[in-house]
Amino acid sequence: MKTSKIKLSNVIFLVVILLLIIPQTRQPIQVFIQKGFALISPSKTEESAQKQLSDYQWELVDQDGNILNFKDVKGKVVFLNFWATWCPPCIAEMPSIDALYQDYNEEVVFLLVSNENSNKVKQFLSDNQFNLNYYNTLTVAPKVLSSNSIPQTYIIDKYGKIRIEKNGAANWNSDTVRNLLDELLKSEYPL
Repeated sequence: MKTSKIKLSNVIFLVVILLLIIPQTRQPIQVFIQKGFALISPSKTEESAQKQLSDYQWELVDQDGNILNFKDVKGKVVFLNFWATWCPPCIAEMPSIDALYQDYNEEVVFLLVSNENSNKVKQFLSDNQFNLNYYNTLTVAPKVLSSNSIPQTYIIDKYGKIRIEKNGAANWNSDTVRNLLDELLKSEYPL
């Protein structure tokens, strides 16, 4: 009995390893695993560790070719996400970002930034029925927003403080994030 359990576990282990080696099955398995991590809500950055955005020198271009100067978002609540269509954690968290976007896109500036070909991103969003807008960078992002890995997400308040800085997949449609956005939207920004 014990021998058959060991053999069965070895067979299952080998099948999983083989599936991860085969390119056609690798990404769906990785996305499935990452969806487990994407159930976890991100936490707010401790106030003492919050970074201040002071450099707004950054230009982006949206899917329609319109240029966005990052200076134009100063004084607004910003949801900024660096991602790619080939990235399993990015794919895993995208449904929660889309759901959050559906409720907050009129009040919060959503900047989903990818450095991929526009047609590839457009096709990915269409295939998955996401209603998100996306941007490509024209110039280098401010240093405080630079990261070597994706997904990298920031929630920035009206004063330029980074209230959430999260690397990796998360549940962005959580009560924690919604409560934070509601709080940030209520705060007054001096003109």
